[in-house]
Amino acid sequence: MKIQCIVADAPGNAVLKTEEYDPASLEKDEVLLKDRYSVISAGTERAWISGRSNNPSQRFPFYPGYSASGEVIAAGSGVTSLNVGDKVVIAWGGHRSHTVKKASEVLRIPDDMHDMLAAAFTHIASFPMLGVRRLRLEIGESVMVAGLGLLGLLAVQIAVCSGAVPVIAADFDPARRKLALDLGADTALDPSAPDFIDQVLSATGGKGVSAAVEVTGNASALKQALKYTAGQGRISLLGCTRISDAPIDFYRDVHCPGITLIGSHTFNRPKFESRPGQWTEHDDYLTFLKLAARRRIRIDPLVSEIVSPEHAHGVYSRLVSEKTPPPGIIFDWDMVS
Repeated sequence: MKIQCIVADAPGNAVLKTEEYDPASLEKDEVLLKDRYSVISAGTERAWISGRSNNPSQRFPFYPGYSASGEVIAAGSGVTSLNVGDKVVIAWGGHRSHTVKKASEVLRIPDDMHDMLAAAFTHIASFPMLGVRRLRLEIGESVMVAGLGLLGLLAVQIAVCSGAVPVIAADFDPARRKLALDLGADTALDPSAPDFIDQVLSATGGKGVSAAVEVTGNASALKQALKYTAGQGRISLLGCTRISDAPIDFYRDVHCPGITLIGSHTFNRPKFESRPGQWTEHDDYLTFLKLAARRRIRIDPLVSEIVSPEHAHGVYSRLVSEKTPPPGIIFDWDMVS
């Protein structure tokens, strides 16, 4: 059978290609999945596509994409946890028409979750879920979400669900700030404003925020966060800092005020058993799906465009060139001719 997938052969050049797959090669513990939707993670995929990732495994050809939804169309002889026809979350599969995974890595979507488009966000939503969980928020604590791309806008909603008050959002883009307010943020601020720190202090009764989720991945934003976070506060480092280009006085800004910096990369979460402050991927998947099914986390406002994978080259060209790309671009694999 033919499988279509998006591949970057060189920096900035992503195209839809066709590969051959023999279904008879399916291992007994594997499932063959038909992808329905896959979500672009703009920040991460732009860094990799442009060749600017600081990950030592950066290489080409590169297969972007890691958050999708679909269904089981074939199962190996030893698979008992999934059946043909089951709707599933697909993680770390790339943007492709079909994906082969071990059944143990695939989560069945609960029956009360009918929105396959929202379900495609499950894996990417687990990142801010972890980032907010690691703050160990208590009801009534103030929170800043710095950076309102897709992960930041999800983090705003997760912070609201966690009982944070006020939830403050920050981004240079006024459209993103407005969207954060629509999704439950109490205040949305421009971090380039000369009185930005004073605005944060005013919103928190002069104290600074109890906790912050840093989603920009910019060292300068972390330096700024250290100024508006209250003494003995916590900062969750959710964004991947590609370039450490802002000097930080760790004695003055971290050590003396007792700020806790928390690494929140999904690769350092528990693999088998959840515990307070950090849950497994699959437990966070189920949490997201429950909240999305009940619309306590809203996905539809995050969807900027739904496009055919056949337009991948143009989409990624824009992603690399635009300063503020749309937060939620979705590939619909049923659109491929």
